[in-house]
Amino acid sequence: MPDTSVPSVGFVGLGNMGGPMSACLVRAGYAVTGFDLSDDARSSLSAAGGLTAATAADAARGADIVVLMLPSSAVVEAVLGDPAVTSALGEGVTVVDMSSSDPMSTRRLATTLESRGVTLVDAPVSGGVRGAENGTLTIMVGGAADAVARVSPLLAVMGIARRAGSVGAGHALKAINNLLSATHLLATAEGVLAGERFGLDPAVMVDLINTSSGRSGSTDNKFPNFVLPGTYDSGFGLRLMVKDMRIAVDLAHRLGVASPLADSAVALWERAVTELPDSADHTEIARWAYREPADREPVSG
Repeated sequence: MPDTSVPSVGFVGLGNMGGPMSACLVRAGYAVTGFDLSDDARSSLSAAGGLTAATAADAARGADIVVLMLPSSAVVEAVLGDPAVTSALGEGVTVVDMSSSDPMSTRRLATTLESRGVTLVDAPVSGGVRGAENGTLTIMVGGAADAVARVSPLLAVMGIARRAGSVGAGHALKAINNLLSATHLLATAEGVLAGERFGLDPAVMVDLINTSSGRSGSTDNKFPNFVLPGTYDSGFGLRLMVKDMRIAVDLAHRLGVASPLADSAVALWERAVTELPDSADHTEIARWAYREPADREPVSG
């Protein structure tokens, strides 16, 4: 049985990441009630020992902490703007948005919720599906110090959490992280292709780069686990990566920061979106880059 000495949790969004994250909380003794539009996702939580709800409002009702793991700020805003959800969030509840959201939207939502006695903490994650399953995610947290302290035990079940700053800071950092991740993934694909054309073994290249200054998350994880085997199944969609990249460059532009390299990277990834299936995993950017150069024109400055 769940440990009643720990906070009750409503969990909205039980997909590739939210499913294993909520299961981690159940294993740790949290009473979790989850909602997702997918019947299969709700069934998975039930199989893990959690409770399921028919609506997001039902998942939030009576919970001490409400966790959101949703595709975008637009979806987060729609959920939190639903009158049924608004009425279900009691005064003193903490909402933890673990989605990859727009930090400016997050700040606006935090102000709106605060007027209703509800606290918002943003806590996006890095580490992929494997990290979610193993409880080893990196969690970038934004919020007031006391609010972050209240949810820290829950976050510690899912990974290593560190406060990045005030509300919105976690979402800003996550977007910047994903912009960097996407940029070096595409650069790695282009570099490995050049080496392969020269006659180098891609696996040998990646092994040697991983003990050299060109090492990155792409060479350490994505290439050996998803690109070189040809599975392209990291569990994080290409369109979601582009969404996060746009958040980062839009933030830079709004703050008056020039980002020509980032702008070019986003343009290339956006082109890949138009040429790859809607269901494409983000690691398929490497397969896209492997096409003959004649298949795609360079991005004009």
